[in-house]
Amino acid sequence: MSDCLFCRIVAGEVPATVVRESERTLAFRDIAPQAPTHVLVVPKDHYPDVAALAEQPALLAELVREAHKLAVEEELGDRGYRLVFNTGADAGQTVFHAHGHLLGGHELGRLA
Repeated sequence: MSDCLFCRIVAGEVPATVVRESERTLAFRDIAPQAPTHVLVVPKDHYPDVAALAEQPALLAELVREAHKLAVEEELGDRGYRLVFNTGADAGQTVFHAHGHLLGGHELGRLA
């Protein structure tokens, strides 16, 4: 999708700080980090949100696995990390390409 920011990042048309890549996923640093470690993990193919990605359970599992591997590489594995998927505008999704936010590096606090 030519108007999708994350599709353009995957295609190499928009620069990003890529930290991990698999055959079907890409992970890059968030440009407005909300924690010391804030990485977005996206499928390379376009899915508008995680609900659509749930129709591809193997790909969703790969995305979570890649996020975990990255958390270990970022030395968050023992301390803990959060993996967040916002689905829809009311949940705060601003780029409508499925993506998980890998957050960690300090105490994140409890969710309400």
